[in-house]
Amino acid sequence: MEKFFKFSERNTTLRAEIIAGLTTFMAMAYILMVNPGMFSDLGTVSFGAIYIATAISAIVGTVLIGLLANLPLAQASGMGLNAFFVYTVCFGLGFSYANALLFVLFDGILFVILTVTGLRSILFNAVPAAVKAAIPAGIGLFIAFIGLQDSGLIITQYAPDKPVATGVELHSFNLLSGDIKAVWAAIMPLLITALAVVVIAVLSKKGVKGAILWTILGAAVLYYLLGFTTGFYDTFTVETMNPIDAFKAFGNEAFAKVFTKGFDFKDYLAIEGNSKVGLVVTLITTSLAFCMVDMFDTMGTLYGACRGGDLLVENEKGELEVPNMNKAMLADAVATCAGAICGTSTVTTYVESSAGVAAGGRTGFASLVTAAMFLIALFLSPVAALIPECAYAAALIYVGILMIGSVKDIDWADPAIALPAFLTLTIMSFSYNISYGIAAGLISYVLVKACTGKIKEINVGTWVISALFAAMFFLTH
Repeated sequence: MEKFFKFSERNTTLRAEIIAGLTTFMAMAYILMVNPGMFSDLGTVSFGAIYIATAISAIVGTVLIGLLANLPLAQASGMGLNAFFVYTVCFGLGFSYANALLFVLFDGILFVILTVTGLRSILFNAVPAAVKAAIPAGIGLFIAFIGLQDSGLIITQYAPDKPVATGVELHSFNLLSGDIKAVWAAIMPLLITALAVVVIAVLSKKGVKGAILWTILGAAVLYYLLGFTTGFYDTFTVETMNPIDAFKAFGNEAFAKVFTKGFDFKDYLAIEGNSKVGLVVTLITTSLAFCMVDMFDTMGTLYGACRGGDLLVENEKGELEVPNMNKAMLADAVATCAGAICGTSTVTTYVESSAGVAAGGRTGFASLVTAAMFLIALFLSPVAALIPECAYAAALIYVGILMIGSVKDIDWADPAIALPAFLTLTIMSFSYNISYGIAAGLISYVLVKACTGKIKEINVGTWVISALFAAMFFLTH
């Protein structure tokens, strides 16, 4: 172990690596509740099936990055990318669950090709810095909006006789209004979500490891305690407490569906306005959007986590870079392919890995410890299924807060930068579509540059990708 993981060289110990691995798991274990909860909205795949798919893909990705790259990082289905899968690709574009898995598989294969051939830099450089900075912020707004809606804090209008100009409004908290929606049974979960978001912030400020996970669990306990005041237990039932049932659901509903049903697009083509030409363009642009978000997220997380742990090394040019960068990116790409086969969305490196690095993690052994914890968690699906929506919705909202910080890197005083950045982050959240946001940012960047006499500054790759996204708007509904 000393020879393989280089404990002495990286000034660490076995005990420190174990603690770091446990810390990382506690910081990111919330994905085991949030991801299945989000996918269960589809109605075609169960909580248990996606719970197992999420855990297995996390194990694969985390073991790979630990053994291939010897880095103390962990992987799982990415926040934002899972929302893109469910709410944009399935609900928005009209693709089935299995069809969407095909996009994820193409994303993984494309990522593998880009990494192995060294073409990754071409795609990375094709996206302007302003759009790169706006993408995580836009995704943050997007998933926070989903969290607000899932919790019930933000709702569509109550009734046709109460029109709302924006189509959404804040849920009423007025118990004295006489409104059928403003009753204690409906308001209680909303208060729990609001309280949970504040508690996550407080615990994070105090440096508590696993603040999101502990808050979700605490909010769930509070929800069931307050359930005695609402008549909740009059209809409460537990579907199953047998963890093997989740494995059965995984085998029947999720595993390998990308191959057995993923290539069947007859339901999508049956939708009025959809065509085979539009399908091809959508396949390309959506897979590309998945890949770009995955790549930017992974590269940013790798650099940030390694910088925090003083793991960066100098290259031939004297620049600091992530050690074994290509191997780390390859691990991410392979894990994404594995995730598609298992039945979940894009697997990416988790920023919560920084918690483990801060706890002393310096080698891939910490990753193996995190993976071992995910292995144990495979058999805890019945417990995770008891977590109410109001509890894990708080995690979505808070993760949105964490992601919005990238806007500080944008020069808002320069219109040529501000417009693409603004369109990227607003179109993502307002249209419920991450690819539309990326498209708007790229196309507006090209137009502004071309119209201000700086056409030579536009990368060839930027032209190609922008043209593909433009075709998406004109050839798809």
